[in-house]
Amino acid sequence: MEITVFNEKIDRSSFKNLCLFLNQDNPVLPQQLSNKSKELIGEIIEQTDFRAKKGKILRIPVHKAEFNNIYLAGLGEERKMKEDTFRSVSGEFTRVLKSDRLEDVVIMFQPVMDPNFITAVTEGLLLGCYTFDKYRTSMEEEPFHIQKIALAAGQQEDIDKARKIAEAQNFARDLANEPGNVIDPVSLSNKAMDLADSLGLECDIWDEKRIQDENMLALWNVGKGSEVPPRFIHLSYKPEEKPVKKVVIVGKGVTFDSGGLNIKPGEHMRDMKGDKTGACNALGIIKGAADLALPLEVHVVIAAAENMPGGNSYRPDDIIMARNGKTIEIDNTDAEGRVTLADSLSFSCELEPDIIIDLATLTGACVIALGNYTAGLFSNADNVAGQFIEVSDKTGERFWKLPLDDEKLRENIKSKIADVLNTGGRAGGAITAAMFLQEFVKENINWIHLDIAGVDNYKKPFSYYPGGASGYGVRTCLAYLAGFQDQ
Repeated sequence: MEITVFNEKIDRSSFKNLCLFLNQDNPVLPQQLSNKSKELIGEIIEQTDFRAKKGKILRIPVHKAEFNNIYLAGLGEERKMKEDTFRSVSGEFTRVLKSDRLEDVVIMFQPVMDPNFITAVTEGLLLGCYTFDKYRTSMEEEPFHIQKIALAAGQQEDIDKARKIAEAQNFARDLANEPGNVIDPVSLSNKAMDLADSLGLECDIWDEKRIQDENMLALWNVGKGSEVPPRFIHLSYKPEEKPVKKVVIVGKGVTFDSGGLNIKPGEHMRDMKGDKTGACNALGIIKGAADLALPLEVHVVIAAAENMPGGNSYRPDDIIMARNGKTIEIDNTDAEGRVTLADSLSFSCELEPDIIIDLATLTGACVIALGNYTAGLFSNADNVAGQFIEVSDKTGERFWKLPLDDEKLRENIKSKIADVLNTGGRAGGAITAAMFLQEFVKENINWIHLDIAGVDNYKKPFSYYPGGASGYGVRTCLAYLAGFQDQ
């Protein structure tokens, strides 16, 4: 889909359809419209009692104006409008446009548009029209694609930047939507190599022998029960100029989680292809960083494994040594993601970064605590957590900071025979899981853990989420990283 700045004259426009984004408080029609169009739209608003409530979209077929169809899209009350309001309404509008099978549209706005809102509109359009239908061999209708959208505000430079951000999120969605028989540890590492080749990144893949030789025994033990061996993936992007900071993005890469010997019941095993979402998002983030040419050194670290039951699977009661030398007592093999992350975080600390951010579909407890529209955030630095949440308010991806300072709760992951236990029970499960991860992060390195278990996938479309993998966290991480160049 092509998105450009609208530079044509209204009465000679090549576009056949128009959409107006209007405030609920005072819906002012853009000056570019002809008097005929303004009169017609005014009559329609009065007749239909259109109130411009947020997300309300009205289609007006037209026969006596410059366009064939005019859409009115409500933004809601002006005092409540944020960047994400424009992103959300844009996402909703693309689904309406696709449903009506219209190929082009000009979008106009009320006067005084913040340029940040234009980037949000672009992101919303590209995220909202995303589809994953590559495996559907027969459909009632041929897939329909919007061809051209023009925005009657903003600069092309801002639109192009927003496209790179949205494409990074959609790249992550594509990978996360792939089933376990397509994306396994080996094929995920191949995807990482392909991405590295396309962007000119450095890429290092460790096979099962190298994983053991490098003392990544936490990863090895989780993955050794599967016929598909584990892989360790390390990508790095370095800018042409001296980087202002070094960042490591860690993604949980369990390509399918059966629960291992503590096997999941069938209803909980469904959709466990999504347990690799953190890794997919991490790859999307480094793609975005490279495409945006951020002045940072960015590393992506992924411990990829399948957690499967078998004669060679790791067991409850096993004692495993992680890369940093700490020993882990296995209480439950279905708490495998944190075990693989122990090696990923240990390796990340060896890179001596300014900050580590990990993304993981880690705990059902986080879903119970926060629901399906807010992700959990944990950090060893309050100021860092505060900055990240401030950025997320603009990106529209909600994060809520949960505590790591409950020392009584921390006792739940103490082991009598090892350094740490891999589960802490049901109560405070998201917190004790984060506490477990903290054991593998050096105290002098800033660290953010994002538990995205409740937000990684949506069954029904809404806003700019069309259903399926969400890519949640990609845009916020990119916006947070982009802010480093201004510090």
